[in-house]
Amino acid sequence: MNKKQKEHFEKILNQHLDELLRQANRTMAEMVSKNGQEIEYLDRASADADQTFRLKIRSRESLLIKKIRQALERIENKTYGYCDTCGESISIKRLEARPVTSKCIRCKEEEERYEKRAS
Repeated sequence: MNKKQKEHFEKILNQHLDELLRQANRTMAEMVSKNGQEIEYLDRASADADQTFRLKIRSRESLLIKKIRQALERIENKTYGYCDTCGESISIKRLEARPVTSKCIRCKEEEERYEKRAS
């Protein structure tokens, strides 16, 4: 992977990270502002369900944030674009589809087959 490609992926990862962090901050601000409001009983149930849903989404996004930070670390360490399992380079096409990936398609498919058999 050349320098221009690494800069491209670093930019994509940083933009995605910034957006996720903005959304998380917005959600927390909304939750804090709604906590002080009086809500009728039925509205409370709806608000609680909405809050649970938002927190579940944020939990999934926090995992993605962690993966983005790990990918940025790999760029810094010059290991980005190489499979953690076999050491081969990950195709640009795969990185475009999933910039946070740390496995080549062959190793990822093998991992998924193993997980499927184990469950």
